[in-house]
Amino acid sequence: MRFLHTADWHIGKKLQGYDRIKEQEHVLTQILAIAKEENVDAIVIAGDLYDRSVPSVDAIEVFNQLMVEWNLREGFPIFAISGNHDSGIRLSTGTPWFSQSDYYLQTRLAEAFQPIIFKDTQFFLLPYFEPISARIYFEDEQIRTIQQAMEKVIEKMKTQFDSTKKQVLVSHFFVTGSMKSDSETKIEVGGLDAVPGDLLEPFDYVALGHLHNQAALNQKNARYSGSPLKFSLSEINQKKGVWIVDLEEDVSLNFRELTPLYDIEEITASFKELLNPDFYQTINRENYLQIYLEDRTIIPNMMNQLRKIYPRILGVERSNGRVELKQGKQKR
Repeated sequence: MRFLHTADWHIGKKLQGYDRIKEQEHVLTQILAIAKEENVDAIVIAGDLYDRSVPSVDAIEVFNQLMVEWNLREGFPIFAISGNHDSGIRLSTGTPWFSQSDYYLQTRLAEAFQPIIFKDTQFFLLPYFEPISARIYFEDEQIRTIQQAMEKVIEKMKTQFDSTKKQVLVSHFFVTGSMKSDSETKIEVGGLDAVPGDLLEPFDYVALGHLHNQAALNQKNARYSGSPLKFSLSEINQKKGVWIVDLEEDVSLNFRELTPLYDIEEITASFKELLNPDFYQTINRENYLQIYLEDRTIIPNMMNQLRKIYPRILGVERSNGRVELKQGKQKR
């Protein structure tokens, strides 16, 4: 069994006001190419398909076109869940007949306990949920945290395990010991969203979503795929891509990187250099740029001049403080 693990597409998400639909289409097209090249048996999407519970028309069109291409035309089985950014109710529209083409999209806790059997593997699709959903489902008023809920959830899932098959959990939570980036929405109150990694040990592989860094967790049987695009300056050094997962005697993992249409960069230079063709022709000025100015004096009309050359500026900061000019004298 070989499948591709991706997550956190956040279709429709902007970066400081810049629309990124074209960029998202660009990397998602690469994911399909990788799936075909690696000859995977299925594609797993671990939540946060959209960036908002009420996505834009453009975002919906992109996602729908992708599923038509991936599932109907190319014939890839899809195993997907809703994340904390998605509206489970809206995503669930059409699910009764999706499965007729091996497209499984689950958005409710109650659906997670019936595994989807595909080849020699049982897929347990566990969408993002709040503790109250588990409290109601299990009729247990003692459930107050995600950890308490997950103990009950996994205990019930284990009753469905078939010893002749592999077990894969697809989920969307923060696992204890993981590292966060600035771009993830905080969904915890006092750390109550944390799921201990040892709870996940019964599964052969756990395909996680929520954290945008593929290196956020290094557990033998569990990984975050990370987001396919960088969504904040804090992700500047992160690798973006997808996992190719082989379920054999042991789990084998191969990370395939994606190439963005526009990357995020940091530049330190003087204002004069930034306006000089000898400087800006040596870099990709179409990228998203965080600029650190070496100048210490006030520069009139600075942003307007820079934006004529660099169309995707994230911010401009002084690298060494600033000297203000007033009445011809320097004021430190």
